[in-house]
Amino acid sequence: MALQLMTEKWPGEVAVVTIGATKEEKGTRSHTLKLGGEKSLPCLFREGALPHKTGIAFEIWDTAPLDWPDELTRGYKDVLSDPVRWAEKCVKDYKAQSLCLRLQGAHQDYGNKSPEEEAQLVKKLLKSVGVPLVILGCGDDAKDNLVLPACSEAAKGERCLIGPAAQDNYKTIVASVLADGHNIIAESPIDLNIAKQLNVLISDMGLALERIIMDPTIGALGYGLEYAYSIMERARLAALSGDKTLACPFICFVGQEAWRAKEAKAGTTEQGIIWEALTATALIQAGADLLVMRHPKAIEKVNKYIDNLYGR
Repeated sequence: MALQLMTEKWPGEVAVVTIGATKEEKGTRSHTLKLGGEKSLPCLFREGALPHKTGIAFEIWDTAPLDWPDELTRGYKDVLSDPVRWAEKCVKDYKAQSLCLRLQGAHQDYGNKSPEEEAQLVKKLLKSVGVPLVILGCGDDAKDNLVLPACSEAAKGERCLIGPAAQDNYKTIVASVLADGHNIIAESPIDLNIAKQLNVLISDMGLALERIIMDPTIGALGYGLEYAYSIMERARLAALSGDKTLACPFICFVGQEAWRAKEAKAGTTEQGIIWEALTATALIQAGADLLVMRHPKAIEKVNKYIDNLYGR
């Protein structure tokens, strides 16, 4: 008698969030990026639909990063001071399918750029490249409440992903996203209850859960990865069990966390790349839907991993 593989069916599913709007959708993006839609736990293709591959967004800054190690900046050294050329290099040379613009220059310690300056940059970027865009603030809540609404308006109709919106700083950003037709990043500090509460607060303002992507605040390999993994796993189990308030895709800022590790900064030439790639592949198995990464070689390795995984 042949043994049969035991499978489990789930009553819930993860919402599908679309980033980018094409010409047919009154935007200017060359394509869209669909995330989520899972009806099974990660990588268990026989148990339920996993319709959309994990996406990867190349991280670019509006100002030259001062703390990136040499190995990380080597591939971008000729464009670091020009975010538009940086974006074009990612798309043309490295075949980026989406970009994540971090508006670090708006922070008072990194140049204190005005909301008008950042909005103009977003407009230039959207004209220069056609891929879907993620727009991140500088990390200062007061400044982000000025900068992100200006950038949201500048990108109106392009269905970007904007954030982060945290428990103490979500109302202004949600209102802008609602007005301009974007999606939002809901950030919570590795806490399932806070993540759920924030999603409820955002949806109470009128933004559908299908327009929310959760940032669970991950850690890198050796720096809290296992704890972040368990939080993501618990959230996905709740979503598949029918909890719609947690049935949102995940975004994970892999590059930011991996290149903070001393092993990535002080190791061999390849060690930082491996650190970022291994962090990314582990998070894919935890259920990550969108990875924000930095090193082109690490992204190349992870793309091959994703293609092999879904090609089975």
